[in-house]
Amino acid sequence: QLQASGGGSVQAGGSLRLSCGASGRSFKMYAMAWFRMAPGKERELVAAISGSGGRTHYGEFVKGRFTISRDNAKNTVYLQMNSLKPEDTAVYYCNAVKGFDSNWGQGTQVTVSS
Repeated sequence: QLQASGGGSVQAGGSLRLSCGASGRSFKMYAMAWFRMAPGKERELVAAISGSGGRTHYGEFVKGRFTISRDNAKNTVYLQMNSLKPEDTAVYYCNAVKGFDSNWGQGTQVTVSS
């Protein structure tokens, strides 16, 4: 089970840090990712991180503004978002995947005003 938090409303240029906590004892076996979905748009990958945290991948639109990280001792993945833009407004979801096993959190709203 995944629980996302940390969303909110900020002005353009601001920062937010999202967190996603997971239950269970096999967290480090799962690759973790953040996706987002804006109204009228398709879901898109924001960032992903391997189980060990050694590999990361970002959506092209991130352009160095966001950083994904994880703390396997706390069963938590983070998304640090800096230099936020109005187009970053969306519901952000965390996802845990291992093979064909994929789990989604409930989403947290991020709203960026200009």
